[in-house]
Amino acid sequence: MVGVFEVGAVPFNPDGWGPPDSTTATAPSTTTTLPLHVPFAPFSRSEKLGRIADFTRSFANANPSNRPSSGKPGAASSESPFDFSLDLDTFPLANPEDDSSFRLVDAKPPTRPKFGPKWRFNQHRPQLPQRRDEEVEARKREAEKERARRDRLYNLNRSNQNQQRREAAIFKSSVDIQPEWNMLDQIPFSTFSKLSFSVPEPEDLLLCGALEYYDRSFDRITPKNERRLERFKNRNFFKVTTTDDPVIRRLANEDKATVFATDTILATLMCAPRSVYSWDFVIQRVGNKLFFDKRDGSQLDLLSVHETSQEPLPEAKDDINSAYSLSVEAAYINQNFSQQVLVRDGNKVSFDELNPFANEGDEVASVAYRYRRWKLDNDMYLIARCEVQSVVEVNNQKSFLTLNALNEFDPKYSGVDWRQKLETQRGAVLATELKNNANKLAKWTAQSILASADLMKLGYVSRVHPRDHFNHVILGVVGYKPRDFAAQINLNTANMWGIVKSIVDLCMKLNEGKYVLVKDPSKPQVRIYEVPADAFENDYVEEPLPEEEQVQPPTEDTEAGEPNGTTNDVEAKETETQT
Repeated sequence: MVGVFEVGAVPFNPDGWGPPDSTTATAPSTTTTLPLHVPFAPFSRSEKLGRIADFTRSFANANPSNRPSSGKPGAASSESPFDFSLDLDTFPLANPEDDSSFRLVDAKPPTRPKFGPKWRFNQHRPQLPQRRDEEVEARKREAEKERARRDRLYNLNRSNQNQQRREAAIFKSSVDIQPEWNMLDQIPFSTFSKLSFSVPEPEDLLLCGALEYYDRSFDRITPKNERRLERFKNRNFFKVTTTDDPVIRRLANEDKATVFATDTILATLMCAPRSVYSWDFVIQRVGNKLFFDKRDGSQLDLLSVHETSQEPLPEAKDDINSAYSLSVEAAYINQNFSQQVLVRDGNKVSFDELNPFANEGDEVASVAYRYRRWKLDNDMYLIARCEVQSVVEVNNQKSFLTLNALNEFDPKYSGVDWRQKLETQRGAVLATELKNNANKLAKWTAQSILASADLMKLGYVSRVHPRDHFNHVILGVVGYKPRDFAAQINLNTANMWGIVKSIVDLCMKLNEGKYVLVKDPSKPQVRIYEVPADAFENDYVEEPLPEEEQVQPPTEDTEAGEPNGTTNDVEAKETETQT
């Protein structure tokens, strides 16, 4: 049941606004019906009146407690004359909660003085919150960039650490270090970078072999008109060590030099700081002469693939993409490529002597050996056997060429598909190869410089299918001048000879005997071991034997570990050669 609220009589004031001073003058009776305990708030005409009702105001951010706050505009103040408590006996229908929900109609903030001591700062105060938010957002963005940079550095360092641990766990020494070997010295690669030595121009002592002309039509090969890589079953390739070379023996007997080596051994030593895989060669001090030899079946006979890449290769040796399988495949590709890009019309350029390693009637590969001598000191000379694979006639002058081939085995490892990028982005393909095969390309460049080749040809050979390591196609051939290419890959000739000179000086201080220089498989350093005089004797033969083609099954005379030109016997060689 709803009660009825009765309003008493309202007296009329003829003298002005508001209730009269006394209700006795106008009311017939002195008894008033006005509610008791209701105060009267006097006001002046000059005061501004607020809105009677504001239906546009939102109470979404109202005080959760529904209690008026005395410090906020629009809230009832405790000093207000209307702040009172109703007498429930007088107003039995009044709700006590109505007082807590009471709000003033005018919600405008109080006016602030425009001028004053703080006027200069107060005039910009409305913009401060927005500017502060922008500064906070800017600091957050900078913090995010810094955090992302630290994360990249952390992940990079962690990947490098994992790479080093992977190398230490997977890569083994190229030679078994025996307990009786005595380690004489270990040289970190950091000392090699500071070495420098200038040598005068070398002199040619002897040229042997015969060269075929380069076929210029291979310069026009593109991925769209690729050529199938052929197999040369009957051509012999020779990987004869220094002391087994009859020409070097003859030159040593004639005291033509003090130090003897091959271009492969010298290039390996010159580019040692770029190597990751382990390698080794034998050093023999005989009287006042020094011989740098390779072991039979050494890793120097093969070509590394993805040596300096961060992408790990499969660990299983029988996998076609393992480091060893790719090395054998690369050696096969390199030898066949060097013979396919020639004009095979029987026209050859012959030199002073025939191939010193071929038997009469054998068909040998197109190769010429340049026996060259460098002066290392007043009474110290170095003779090295250098190789060139072809010749080309330019302006009626014959220029020597070295021929080598890069091989693509699976685009997912390199991240660059040669068939799509080689024609339009050849620079990007070469940059990727320089990153993944820095040591191999540096060694090829060093060998070309040692042989004074006028041009070095690089072929791009890819598998027909990523899972087929027997069939390949040539996608392109590019030529570079060796010294220009060396400058492009930051290969310093003076530093290369500085490394050789330091190792020669170190070995000349040793006693007569046999030593082994080994690249550590897990650390960037080389070590020198003193080994017994009869070490590796079973690995060498008295007379150099011609290498058989890989297509033929291995025989007793076939030297294990030396690639012979085709891939039909790749799997047999993988099981036969133990490194």
